[in-house]
Amino acid sequence: MVNTTGRKMNTLFKALIIPACTGEPVRVEPIEATLRNLQELVGGDIESIARGDWHVYLNAESLIQNLPLNLRAAQLTYDGGLDLAGAGRGCAVFLGNDEDRGETDVPEHLVRRAEELFGMPLAA
Repeated sequence: MVNTTGRKMNTLFKALIIPACTGEPVRVEPIEATLRNLQELVGGDIESIARGDWHVYLNAESLIQNLPLNLRAAQLTYDGGLDLAGAGRGCAVFLGNDEDRGETDVPEHLVRRAEELFGMPLAA
């Protein structure tokens, strides 16, 4: 990806990934934040919900696809001041916002809160 100045833009960022299935681990890992990769992670078309210095990508058709509720992501977003009210279905991918509302690494405070909520270290 190239920005308006002709310089290549970074698309690799540290993400917090919370699968809907509680049997799958919550993880922090570097991802390439491209449309195709985000769609693969959430299992379809994406929607983004922003709150402060972070945003979460979810499957835009999760109700139609009858994806399971993501209770862990719902709890984390609620603690962060955002109530998904049942919209949190399927895999959730959390990233940070830069000053232009572009992608950046997931904020450390969100990772720490996830560690506290889910009782597991999430080092990337």
